[in-house]
Amino acid sequence: MDRTYAAPADIDARRSRAFTAGAVGLVACAIGFATDRDHFFRAWLIAYLLFLGIALGSMALVMIQHLSGGAWGVFRRIFEASSRTLPLMAVLFLPVLLGMGTLYSWTHADHVQADEVLRHKATYLNLGFFLARTFVYFAGWILIAWTLTRWSRRQDEGDASVNRKLQYLSGGGIVFYAFSATFAAIDWIMSINPHWFSTLFGFIFIGGQGISALAFTIVVSASLARRAPMDTLLKPSHFHDLGKLSLAFVMLWAYFNFSQYMLVYAANLVEEIPYFVARTSHGWQYIALFLVIFQFAVPFLLLLSRDLKRTPHRLVVVALWLLVVRFIDLFMLVAPEFQSTGANLHLLDGEAEGGVYVHWLDLAAPLAIGGLWLWMFFTQLAQRPLLAFADPYLRDALESTGGH
Repeated sequence: MDRTYAAPADIDARRSRAFTAGAVGLVACAIGFATDRDHFFRAWLIAYLLFLGIALGSMALVMIQHLSGGAWGVFRRIFEASSRTLPLMAVLFLPVLLGMGTLYSWTHADHVQADEVLRHKATYLNLGFFLARTFVYFAGWILIAWTLTRWSRRQDEGDASVNRKLQYLSGGGIVFYAFSATFAAIDWIMSINPHWFSTLFGFIFIGGQGISALAFTIVVSASLARRAPMDTLLKPSHFHDLGKLSLAFVMLWAYFNFSQYMLVYAANLVEEIPYFVARTSHGWQYIALFLVIFQFAVPFLLLLSRDLKRTPHRLVVVALWLLVVRFIDLFMLVAPEFQSTGANLHLLDGEAEGGVYVHWLDLAAPLAIGGLWLWMFFTQLAQRPLLAFADPYLRDALESTGGH
């Protein structure tokens, strides 16, 4: 590896801190598994989806960069390192498989027999087909991510023939990602309530992954920009590009959510209404309003500012906030299906009445998964130069003053 572009010297310390945090979270989750197994599975699924979103969103963005040649390719190594965490995410999906009986009612034969809707959907919603689809998702994602990295390494070594291969793979890979992420959203989230369906749900899931990946990349890039060698290479225009992309995905997420709500409201179908009733009553309406304001309105207004997008230490605050509200959004997608009587603030054992329901496992699970994911991310980031110095678009990217 070219040491000129090596990862910062303190990356091993970051790996150690991340692994320690993950270990502490795992211990807490083990206690939760023993004491409140049902809630452990729900909390694990929500936290899992957040970090999977960063990995998949990063893989999609690096493929878009290969196809478009944008100046934001200076961040390619961060995207690649994030996407190479997918093997770990495949392992961390095992608790979701273990908890399928708790998470998905369609896994119970007696429920299926007693429910006409579930009987009609049994061809798709059955354990064998679910596991087969899950295997295809992860196999495809991992194959794409690691092939992109392998060819990227050959590109670094001077093999210009892979430039076209990277574009071809990215074109097909984007198509596979779009379909697989859509069906994964249906399998892992929508099927929690098998009576509900939405043709826009996959787009909402993909839009959220784009927000997560860009927000995480901004945070990491801002940190790298304070240290050599990236301190002399990353310019305000590069962060401006990331800020504009973040603004686009924030608007995309809002557009798809509004479209979904508008179509359900207009159609007034009995199969679709309960999903929104559960999220606009019993205290959940306040979280819904919170997301409208703080995952769309506030970030939208802030990211309109050119000065903010070109100021890394200000942009990183918005990025960190977007990661927080992404977790809350995923919580909103999953939790109401299991807390139909409302949300309660609940950090200890036992049931409370009223308020917003947050179990301590809802904090322990992201600590566990997030710590392990960051440990793997820093491990992967340290293995490659921070710049893809043989990228045919890199010179233009480094000399860019206003974006590609």
